[in-house]
Amino acid sequence: MYKEGIQPSSYDPGQIITMQDVRRVHHEVMTLVWRVEPHPDATPEEGPGSFRQHDIAKFAGGMKPIPWPLVDSAMTDWLRQVNAIEPRSANFPEEIAKVHRDFEAIHPFLDGNGRTGRLVLNLILVRMGYPPAIIYKGDRDKYLRALQRADGGDCGALGEFIARAILDNLYKFIVPAIAGPARLVPLGALATDAMNAATLRVAANRGALQATKGADGQWRSSRLWVDEYAANRYKRRR
Repeated sequence: MYKEGIQPSSYDPGQIITMQDVRRVHHEVMTLVWRVEPHPDATPEEGPGSFRQHDIAKFAGGMKPIPWPLVDSAMTDWLRQVNAIEPRSANFPEEIAKVHRDFEAIHPFLDGNGRTGRLVLNLILVRMGYPPAIIYKGDRDKYLRALQRADGGDCGALGEFIARAILDNLYKFIVPAIAGPARLVPLGALATDAMNAATLRVAANRGALQATKGADGQWRSSRLWVDEYAANRYKRRR
């Protein structure tokens, strides 16, 4: 999906995303699933990549997807909304949260809308120059609560959730990949399973980890310094 984002096989320079993109993502995601366990109510016209021709029952949170005859026009309006977003505006987090919520509210496909919606969100982000937002299993409940608030018209929590997911991905994968071992980066970019960001901050505050604190209040260190701290961490305890 990331490759398709930066090197799309079919790309209209006037649009961030097209209807063909959305259908293709669903087709890629659901084809294998459909072969094993197709939706029991699906007609031959509702397979992977095709919009639903059934109405969907109201969800537990109270949101009810639109009637199926309105899906085509709603998706056309949705695409227009997405392609009007200004990627570097101050309102970007809430705007991207709203289009993500609106996709799920339209629920254009009979099945697989959640995973398709999250992949489509990341396709949009990548084409706008952002890292993808990875939603981990442990954050699922928080994500669903924020999505439910967005259903009620408050997209702030969902926008913050997506923005934090983007930053976490930036720190965990992208910054370490481009930063040399001696380059100073935020501690979040140097965290590992063995030493999370909170552990590194404590070490920096104690002076055990070489780090500098910027005017923004954020600690920065380097992979070299963290490796040195890790190598000597247990020696000091013995």
